[in-house]
Amino acid sequence: MKQAVRMLAQLALYLPLMALIGIFSTWPPFTEVPPGDALLRLSFTHAAQRRHPCHTRTAAELAKLPPNMRAPLDCPRERALIRIELALDGKVLIERELAPAGLRRDGAATAYFRLAVPAGLHHIAVRMQDRPEGGFTFQRETELELAPGSALVIDFDPAHVGFVLRGSRRCARPYGPSRYHLTYI
Repeated sequence: MKQAVRMLAQLALYLPLMALIGIFSTWPPFTEVPPGDALLRLSFTHAAQRRHPCHTRTAAELAKLPPNMRAPLDCPRERALIRIELALDGKVLIERELAPAGLRRDGAATAYFRLAVPAGLHHIAVRMQDRPEGGFTFQRETELELAPGSALVIDFDPAHVGFVLRGSRRCARPYGPSRYHLTYI
């Protein structure tokens, strides 16, 4: 008898909890992007070039240093700022300077930007400068058709020497000849 009462009590407690979980798993409705829009993400981690070049120490400079610190090259650790620019249909949406991580500013800079854009055919241009002087060192442009509800990720891969697009097969497809490496996930 005790076991039957215990089972009924557990059932009385668990059923409302299961109903609550079931209700909140479907309500309120959630969509990552508004209807008719696509999601564009720019996400990467990259270590820029050094801010100052290495220089060779003279004999006088080496003599002033303790014996255990007499390295012939002096290479400052600090890295340059990364300048990133993302343009959609000729309009610049993102233009930022990213500082390197670390106490001595010698780590990689990390970027994550998320934008909802209208679905359809778009001209996308991404540019990055990772050197202390000069213009953009990496730049890519392409035309893509973004489907409603799709997600496109723009990543930077030094092994591919440039930007990489990632999106689902139904979400983004190159429109015409593309200079991007498009990876489907």
